[in-house]
Amino acid sequence: ARQLGVSRAPVREAARLLENSGLVTYQPNRGFFVRRFTARELDDLYEFRLVIETAALRRLMRQGLDGTDAALERQIAEMRRVAADGSDMLTQVEADMEFHRLLCHGSENPRFLTVFEQIATETELSIMLIGRLYDDAHRLAETHVPILEALRGGDEAEAVEALRFHIDVARVLVTQQFRDLEDGPSE
Repeated sequence: ARQLGVSRAPVREAARLLENSGLVTYQPNRGFFVRRFTARELDDLYEFRLVIETAALRRLMRQGLDGTDAALERQIAEMRRVAADGSDMLTQVEADMEFHRLLCHGSENPRFLTVFEQIATETELSIMLIGRLYDDAHRLAETHVPILEALRGGDEAEAVEALRFHIDVARVLVTQQFRDLEDGPSE
C-alpha cells in the first residue's frame, strides 16, 4: 500500500480476490502467501478441466457449432501468430486458454464458463511456473487442430477423444515437470 500510495483496503481486497482464485493463502496473524502447487494438485486440476471441457464440447456439438468453429479457427491462427512472433510464454498460454474458453462459451452454458474461468488462472500459473509446455511454440497451436477438425466432422466421440488426448498430453507434461521441480535437481 505504501509503495503504491493507496490505502490498505484495496490491497487487502486484491489479496482476498487472489485468495478466492486459489493463488494465495491467508495465515492468521501472518498475512498472505503465494500458494505452492504440487504435481498432485495440478493432476487433479487437469482431470477437472477435462470433465468441464468435455461436457461443454458435448453440449456445443448437440446444439450446433453456430460460428464457434470459426472463432476456434481464428484462435488457432492467433496461436500460430504468437508462436511465429516469438511472443513470451504468458502470451502463448493466454492464447491457448482462449481456445478452451471459446469452447466453453460456445456451449452456451454459463456455468461451464464460470467454472472454467476459476480454473484457468491456476492452469496458466502452473504453466508459467514451469516456463514452457512444448519445446516448439508452434506445437501448442497444432495440438488444437484435431479438436477443431473433429468438431467440424460432427463425430462427438472423435471430438471428445481429441480433446481428451490434448488435455492429457498437457497434463502429463505439466505434472512431470512439476514433479521434477518438487524433487529438486538430480545429483
